[in-house]
Amino acid sequence: MGNAMKIAVMGAGAVGCYYGGMLARAGHAVVLIGRQAHVDAICRAGLHMETLSFDSYVPIQASTEPSAIEGARLVLCCCKSTDTESAARQMAPYLAPDALVLSLQNGVDNAERLQALLRQEVVPAVVYVATEMAGPGHVKHHGRGELLIGPSSLAPELVALFASAAVPVQVSDNVAGALWAKLILNCTYNALSAISQIPYGRLVQGAGVEDVMRDIIEECLAVAAAAGIVVPGDPWVGVQHIAHSMPAQLSSTAQDLARHKLSEIDHLNGYVVGRGKALGIPTPVNRVLHTLVKLLESK
Repeated sequence: MGNAMKIAVMGAGAVGCYYGGMLARAGHAVVLIGRQAHVDAICRAGLHMETLSFDSYVPIQASTEPSAIEGARLVLCCCKSTDTESAARQMAPYLAPDALVLSLQNGVDNAERLQALLRQEVVPAVVYVATEMAGPGHVKHHGRGELLIGPSSLAPELVALFASAAVPVQVSDNVAGALWAKLILNCTYNALSAISQIPYGRLVQGAGVEDVMRDIIEECLAVAAAAGIVVPGDPWVGVQHIAHSMPAQLSSTAQDLARHKLSEIDHLNGYVVGRGKALGIPTPVNRVLHTLVKLLESK
């Protein structure tokens, strides 16, 4: 997996542009597959990366066509959870037989959903980064950037590849638990931030917010336990850390609603509600938040 290896990013939004950009900046051959407006801007001037440590235009290939992934040994799937199946179908005809697909997505079941439709090895990853698209071809990085990935045939090479791009990667045997830990953070912040359009730092100071957040965590942990998932660490500590480390961040769901786009709420609080129903675990707080976000989407 040296410098000559081609890497494709399927779904070049904020997450895909950040990781694709970091890899390209390190000299790897990267192609971003994304929306027309971003692709046009990137082809014209390069990817504008505004990060905590640098602000520059990174030369990188970009296309709106899934066929651009042809020949890639590594494909980062960074599309929304709502688009997982369609992304798999678009990729399938062009994926090299020995390609590895890394799912860098929100929610806990994307790797399984990709694997159901693809012959190639699919590996789940947990993404710890705060980014947003600040304009066409312009990714803004607010903090963090590390990845936790599942075991695979290429794990040591992936760790080295990302390390060369200043992206810390850890391999874990409990990615399912880590994905759930992240799901819990998303369930705790995404809907509340979206409904209020308030960033994390101010959100947690709201009257009654802490109690609601604790209720969300409790419901999520009950569903996870019933599903046989071991969630590492103390979710409440993680929730508090987010408010301190990303005080100015609006959730991705808040950003989607502000742009009148469909959010991933069905794969966050909605997923917990669905799993809870199947396992006989009541999830009233998650249900209310899911319902409110769906109502706001329908406007």
